Amino acid sequence: MKPTLKNIKIRELGIIFGFYLFFSVLYRIVLWYNMMKFKSEGIWGWADPKGYWYMSGMQYFFYFLASIVIWFLGVRLLKNKKTRVQIFVVVLLIPITVYFVREWRYLLLDAIGEGHLSGTGSVWDWYIPSLFMAIQFGCFFAYRYFKENQRKLKIEGELKAAALKSELSALKAQLNPHFLYNIFNTISASVPPENERTRGMIAELSDLFRYQLKASQVEKVPLKEELDFVNKYLTLEKERFQERLQVDINVPQELYSEMVPPMLLQPLVENSIKHGLASLIEGGKISISIFKKNDKLHFEIADTGVGVENKDNVFDKGIGLTNTKLRLEKMYHSTLNLTDNTPQGLKISFAI
Repeated sequence: MKPTLKNIKIRELGIIFGFYLFFSVLYRIVLWYNMMKFKSEGIWGWADPKGYWYMSGMQYFFYFLASIVIWFLGVRLLKNKKTRVQIFVVVLLIPITVYFVREWRYLLLDAIGEGHLSGTGSVWDWYIPSLFMAIQFGCFFAYRYFKENQRKLKIEGELKAAALKSELSALKAQLNPHFLYNIFNTISASVPPENERTRGMIAELSDLFRYQLKASQVEKVPLKEELDFVNKYLTLEKERFQERLQVDINVPQELYSEMVPPMLLQPLVENSIKHGLASLIEGGKISISIFKKNDKLHFEIADTGVGVENKDNVFDKGIGLTNTKLRLEKMYHSTLNLTDNTPQGLKISFAI
């Protein structure tokens, strides 16, 4: 993960600093040449560090810092506001900031006995920084729009690919689902009466296939049906893990009628078992919590497994998490949040 200063990458901050540094040197050369100091100081006189600092370097450095303040007040603090609101606040802050920084710099230069532009010439210390900041933030908003557009195009491409896979999967599931059910019934009927446990597992598996077929045909199902499906899946997993798998489901009954996308929880639960608990000899616990807050359903799926060290690459390991992430982004503009569970393991949370 690239180093960041909140929402700004260090590399981008370096580019902005380089932008100010380059034009501060250029401004120093222009002023030095305009005052014809090359006659007394020679051709490299503009490179004098002291002259550069007091004539242009200090000014551009202060305005570089001021641009960070403008970004913080107009963009960072208003990150949840619309872009046009941020642009309005930034445009308002630029002349105010330029004025106060210029006045403060003039006081500082007067105190140490250094000169600065005066009279009508001082307008340049107002115009140039304002122009610079307008260009800087214009580029910033244009660059952010470009990145956001690229991100949307990427998501749309991934969604189209996921939709194609889902469509193909649905077509395959619909080829002859009754054939599968008949096979399950035949196998179940052939199981001896003394193996009733096996007969029950076959029935559970048949119900899982039936729900998967339904999931390919509807947009939403009651939360109770989704939880029943997850419980059937966990029942089959318990047959494999025995006492190594513990399950805790905490969902208020008044939420059972809430409508949710089908097959939303099972891929996340399967991920917790496959990548979190399966490799542990002692097994572990999976907790599913669902609650309502601020008119949104909040979901938490936590395990006490091995956890995930690099959470940025976790979506590259399988299609379950990736497809769920894409569905949430497409349907609810929400996303999966991956955090460390206590005392160990992984917690996946999201809201719809």
